[in-house]
Amino acid sequence: MTKISFTILLFLTFVSGNVLVLNNPSKDKLLIEIVSYVLKKGHYSPSEINNQFSEEVYKNFLNGIDSRHLFYIQSDIDFFDSFKFEIDDQIKTSKIDFFNISHERYLKRLGQVKSFYPLLLNQPFDFSVEEKINLDFENNSYSSSLTELKKQWRKFLKFNALGIYSNLKEEEARKKEKNPEHNLKTDKDIEVETRDVLKDDMKYFFEARYDLNRNDYFSIYVNSIALQFDPHTSYFAPSAKDRFDQNISGKFEGIGARLTKRNQEVEIVDIISGGPVWRENSLRPGDKILKVSQMNETPVDVVGMRLDDVIKLIKGPKGTQVVLTVKKVDGSILDVILTRDIIELEEAFAKSTIIEKDNIRYGLINLPRFYVDFKDYGNRNAATDVKYEIQKLKKQNVQGIVIDLRNNGGGSLQTVVDMAGYFIEDGPIVQVKSTGGKKQILFDVDNQIEWNGALVLMVNEFSASASEILAAAFQDYRRGIVLGSKQTYGKGTVQNMIDLNKIISGNTYGDLGAMKLTTDKFYRINGGSTQLEGVKSDVIFPNRYSYIEVGEKDQENPLKWDKITPAKYETFIEEERFLSVIEKSNKRLENNPYVKLIDEQAKLIKERQENSEFTLNYENLIKQKEIENSESEKFKKLNEFNNTLSFYPTTIDLEEISNDSILIKKRERWEESLSKDIYIEEAINILNDLTKVGSNHNKVAQTSK
Repeated sequence: MTKISFTILLFLTFVSGNVLVLNNPSKDKLLIEIVSYVLKKGHYSPSEINNQFSEEVYKNFLNGIDSRHLFYIQSDIDFFDSFKFEIDDQIKTSKIDFFNISHERYLKRLGQVKSFYPLLLNQPFDFSVEEKINLDFENNSYSSSLTELKKQWRKFLKFNALGIYSNLKEEEARKKEKNPEHNLKTDKDIEVETRDVLKDDMKYFFEARYDLNRNDYFSIYVNSIALQFDPHTSYFAPSAKDRFDQNISGKFEGIGARLTKRNQEVEIVDIISGGPVWRENSLRPGDKILKVSQMNETPVDVVGMRLDDVIKLIKGPKGTQVVLTVKKVDGSILDVILTRDIIELEEAFAKSTIIEKDNIRYGLINLPRFYVDFKDYGNRNAATDVKYEIQKLKKQNVQGIVIDLRNNGGGSLQTVVDMAGYFIEDGPIVQVKSTGGKKQILFDVDNQIEWNGALVLMVNEFSASASEILAAAFQDYRRGIVLGSKQTYGKGTVQNMIDLNKIISGNTYGDLGAMKLTTDKFYRINGGSTQLEGVKSDVIFPNRYSYIEVGEKDQENPLKWDKITPAKYETFIEEERFLSVIEKSNKRLENNPYVKLIDEQAKLIKERQENSEFTLNYENLIKQKEIENSESEKFKKLNEFNNTLSFYPTTIDLEEISNDSILIKKRERWEESLSKDIYIEEAINILNDLTKVGSNHNKVAQTSK
């Protein structure tokens, strides 16, 4: 949950009339000094920086750069241990000795591993040996020496090789089944091919690590500090801040192509519909970018350059031009001139569809995020887009609306407040308690209602933050039925983005990045927090993640749950009618054969997730696969499910996509996925029940004083 606020910035800069005094000349030390200051003065519930804090930073940083214990050895850890309870003192004095030493040692081990792993891959793997690997890295010891590290790497490589080997064997079997005259490759030939594939994979593995520079690793260190305050407070290096802005707004300025780097070359992997590359129609996935130049400037060779740096060269303001020297898939080389534009990621935006059952029309609005352009709230945002989708659905005379918030991790606080107002006449939406204990109630202040009919919200364990505000408000108002997992994610905190460059004056070190800082907690209008507890669905429908630890309560250092005084509000649906609809849904689910299957599958997924020991023997792997396939056989029925609903676009949407084959295909894929969605079917059943009991809601009862 992110909101727009300048209060915190002023608070940080002018605390008690004092300005932050900087004592350190280097950029890294300066960054530590600023970050620790911001955390101490601006965080909602600042942690005490002591020995315990130091120990946690120590463990998190080492885990952050070597989580699988594939580089450091025990002697490194023994050497680092002297810093375990010193990091708090180093933070207070803006020293970075621990980072410097651990980073230097990591680079040394990285180079050593890079030098010896090819030798391991030159030796054939014997998949007939009885051998296992334990992937519970958190509880595994570090290797006692470089010799032992090589043994660990041999197991690691063999584990990856076994997966490739098994897939290649299966591929050969399929070819033989399809063509009985196919000459099967020998096991020896497949093993050689396996190592060739793995050599390419490992080359990319190390290329990605060497693509990181010191600043990237230092960001991990800074975030190891920030994590001790709460799971959502974090440091953003400049490039990471750009990605965050793109994610929260759903748009960016550029050419409209997704890039990757492999074998030191920058390759186009996807083209975004509607962007300059798509319009120019001269580039394809697989084309490689060799040089980048601004108009009338000397081209820059980007082969071997960091991907982030290449992206910086290619991106730029709308209307400016960039020249790409590209090697096509056919080997030809040409220069392509592209005019940069604002790229909108359509998959990030709200969209709707008509759903028809028994000749009755309903509407579905899918909202992936509560997106916003913080530089211009009047620009495209989640609230205005949802309003537009509601208006399109109303023109189609739908009898009820489903809002799909599954996997919606949140976003802008203002958009959810505005959005909630489309469904109620007026009243409080959410309560916010800020740093220092100040409480504020955010209201819908206009009397206009965009939709006063039947309403269902779909959620799951990954519905968080703003999604939980909307679900909680509708639940408290009895405005609609919340359908989904036992509870939502449980993120009841609000973050502000603080530009670190504005904390000080006279910065000569370049862009310092930003801090996403937890400054507020939000509360339901009934006074309870969604922190940790989330929103408990009115109708609980299990899914494959039901038993997996994915919520806020399973994260490190979450803020505690609490409650405050409720706001004044009135419900819409009478309690008796509300409970009647829920009871009908629960009875349907009790008699639904798929529900039991989904629950069993969720338990099996949990059981398999807890297993951390894996065989390195091919025959044992095949036996294990046969057991797993046998266990999973009964769940195939879930993949075969098709609901009885019909899906089609609104008239307006049909006109917009009719001349775009890519958008048509995307639409068809989405509607196909909806036809296999068992949760959608029950949502429509609930809408039907709500319509029968009455969908023109009036405020009927005051629930708080």
